[in-house]
Amino acid sequence: MKVPDWDNATMPSTLPEGDPAPADGRLPESALAALPGAPFGVYLHVPFCTVRCGYCDFNTYTATELGGGASVETYADTALRELDLASEVLGARAPVVETVFVGGGTPTLLPPADLVRLLHGIRERFGLAPGAEVTTEANPDSVTARGLATLAEGGFTRVSLGMQSAVPHVLRTLERTHDPANVSRAVAAARAAGLQVSLDLIYGTPGEGLEDWRTSLRAATALEPDHVSAYALVVEEGTKLAAQVRRGEVAAPEDDDEAAKYEVADEVLAAAGYGWYEVSNWARDDTARCRHNLGYWADGSWWGVGPGAHSHVGGVRWWNVKHPRAYAGRLAAGASPAHGRETLTGEQRYDERVLLGVRLVDGLPVEDLREEGRHAVAGLVADGLVDGRAALRHRRLVLTLRGRLLADTVVRRLLGLR
Repeated sequence: MKVPDWDNATMPSTLPEGDPAPADGRLPESALAALPGAPFGVYLHVPFCTVRCGYCDFNTYTATELGGGASVETYADTALRELDLASEVLGARAPVVETVFVGGGTPTLLPPADLVRLLHGIRERFGLAPGAEVTTEANPDSVTARGLATLAEGGFTRVSLGMQSAVPHVLRTLERTHDPANVSRAVAAARAAGLQVSLDLIYGTPGEGLEDWRTSLRAATALEPDHVSAYALVVEEGTKLAAQVRRGEVAAPEDDDEAAKYEVADEVLAAAGYGWYEVSNWARDDTARCRHNLGYWADGSWWGVGPGAHSHVGGVRWWNVKHPRAYAGRLAAGASPAHGRETLTGEQRYDERVLLGVRLVDGLPVEDLREEGRHAVAGLVADGLVDGRAALRHRRLVLTLRGRLLADTVVRRLLGLR
């Protein structure tokens, strides 16, 4: 089972094909007209890491990879220039920001004062809605109690810690550098600062046994986070891990193993009081769900700031140049950092609505489906992939546990792609 990561607005480091993006970043009137009244978020990508993990395909750089023209010290000023551009492009119709998500890379390699300055920059240009959700990702060894308190005092509400595993040999295979004990210290410091806490886990690492995975889940739930994300390891082409698999140095993840581990995750998390609300995400209650990610999954609009960041407004999607040096250079010259963009067709938006909507516990309204999708519902219920009561009584398509394991199959059948 391969579960794609829909949890932030950066895609793997290879940019997609697309149409040229205008140098001034302007958007068509049809996209701007869709802004008022719709949820709006901002994603901030921080592309720095102390080391590159062997499995990671995100657009991140260590200090030795950056070269001149881009640095941790100047990054906040550069990102603020893109926020200026966003304010100009969106104009008076830009809604207040309801969610902010700072991802990476390792965002907390920036000084806490810079992260707060970026949040203030968003507030000054767009405003923040009352009760806005403001999240930063962090590595357990990249935060301090004082730094987390500074973030909370500056308006952050949530931290997402990259725990990945509690088992040392699994962390070594993933090339994660933190001591598992740092996770509990980071969680305690975040709680003391008044921040909500999410823990990110990865399963299916070569050499990880089922009991290793149970150990990680138990360690995570013992810390009583508000939210847990659990993703199957995907071996991405071009990564160090992919080369190791190709050379036979480590075994490739197996679908059956990952399916078994997903079932264990759901079992352990449910027993600890966490309910799934998206195929790879569990929360203590509705208030602990990640509202920023829900905006992605519900076809919301967001502006992605940073090298390689993706944005979406009113059916127009665009993505920035990859390298921090090229990104900074374009903004310094007064140009948009966008590398390419596409205007989604009605067909593409429908496909994505089905793909993402079916992954949510709230389900997808049957009435939203086209004819081939509505005709597929009875067979999906009969095959145990869709909850029959929800489909018949509430007219909503909600995946069973088996359906979550085979979510791609469900989507294909709903789209008539058997």
